Amino acid sequence: MEERTTLERTLKPHWVWAIAFGSAIGWGSFVLPADWMGQAGPLGVIIGFSIGAVLMMMIGVSYGFLIKICPVAGGEFSYAYLGFGRVHAFICGWFLTLGYMAIVALNASAMALLAKFIVPDIANIGLLYSVAGWDVYLGEIVIASLVLIVFAWLNTRGASLSGKTQFFFCVVLIVGAVLVTLGMLFSPQTSFSNLEPLFKPGVPAWSAIAAIVAIAPWAFVGFDNIPQAAEEFDFAPSKAFMLIIIALAMAAVHYSILIIATGLAMPWTDLVSQGSIWGTGDAIQSVLGSVGLGVLALAVCMGIFTGLNGFYISSSRLMFAMSRARILPPVFGKLHPTHRTPTAGIVFTCVICLFAPWFGRDVLLWIVDMSATGVTIAYFYTCAAAYRCFKWTPDSPGLDYEGCVSPARKVLSLIGALSGLSFLGLLLIPGSPGFLSEPSWIALGLWAALGVVFYGVYGRAYQAVPKAELDHLILGDRAP
Repeated sequence: MEERTTLERTLKPHWVWAIAFGSAIGWGSFVLPADWMGQAGPLGVIIGFSIGAVLMMMIGVSYGFLIKICPVAGGEFSYAYLGFGRVHAFICGWFLTLGYMAIVALNASAMALLAKFIVPDIANIGLLYSVAGWDVYLGEIVIASLVLIVFAWLNTRGASLSGKTQFFFCVVLIVGAVLVTLGMLFSPQTSFSNLEPLFKPGVPAWSAIAAIVAIAPWAFVGFDNIPQAAEEFDFAPSKAFMLIIIALAMAAVHYSILIIATGLAMPWTDLVSQGSIWGTGDAIQSVLGSVGLGVLALAVCMGIFTGLNGFYISSSRLMFAMSRARILPPVFGKLHPTHRTPTAGIVFTCVICLFAPWFGRDVLLWIVDMSATGVTIAYFYTCAAAYRCFKWTPDSPGLDYEGCVSPARKVLSLIGALSGLSFLGLLLIPGSPGFLSEPSWIALGLWAALGVVFYGVYGRAYQAVPKAELDHLILGDRAP
């Protein structure tokens, strides 16, 4: 058999936790609380995200098991192959690659958006043109491009450096969020009465909560970065499940305290009606002044950095695994001679994302909305593959991995698979809360068509690889 290139085992448990937590939080928890309260009210948002976290934990059961039995790069791509074969693996990997790259681009644009609020004189230099109603400035393009290039360089320097910096960013993020929340709680200018009404007026409480549960899969996306780094764990893969649970629980708490901190400043209905581009920033600044805003801005930067770093890791490892399976060009399967990182995937992600700032944020949001299908497809394949692995009894058909006999986890994996299909339905079924816009449908169709063309070019070689050899290339020594 062909020699299998492998990644070095250098990632420590707290670094991996930071990859999951930091990627799941991102910048949205600091920027979107006012928008979310406008949908559901403060308590509706908190309950909705708490339910969403529990649903993600159910999905996390399948991830934890599959990481344990198949600690290889590629994550969901490898799991789809284990459960359903090579064609399904390509479909899962193809759409997930777009999802990861789109989130990298979105985080870079979030940095430019933050600059528009903090240093508008720099971000708004050089008006170039407008796209879909969004004015594109040279200043914001430069800012977004610089952070993309810096984090691409950082990720080429080794997984250890990426892990260390991710953990540092997370610590600063948490400290910043806690300081801002404490400042709002103890300020004489704030009041818990500003959080009333607890739910959006005129909307049933259950409907308000459901609106937030509908977006929970995308609010928590990032915990699934853990399996992409599984091949680089320097600890037992069985610990991954607990890292996922801790990351999701802390993410839910983080979302909740930022909702409370934002809503304490003034009646939240007044804040929402102002229509500010950054309601949380306005709320914090009105109470804590420029110092509070500075702490919040630093925390937002950390959220952006953790998202960039985490999804650079995931996109490059996914492309590395797909190249190792011979469905992507061989260059993506090569490692840096010194730092042993999949440099081609990192550079490719950077180059593609450098185009994004030129199209304006609205166009990018169309693509991100469309790419959410890749994440939900990955959720479904992971849980469905776990369902096929788990057994009701020792004599039931299935794969013979340690821990496969578990009726309870088989039920949870089924619930996870059905949840994944439900999340996908929220995107694709007309009238659903997350139904894709027409531009997003066009982008999705183009990406799918490109995938068909790509498979037409590389699929023959992919199909020609004998199953035993492909098992070895994708799953390593854990192949059934």
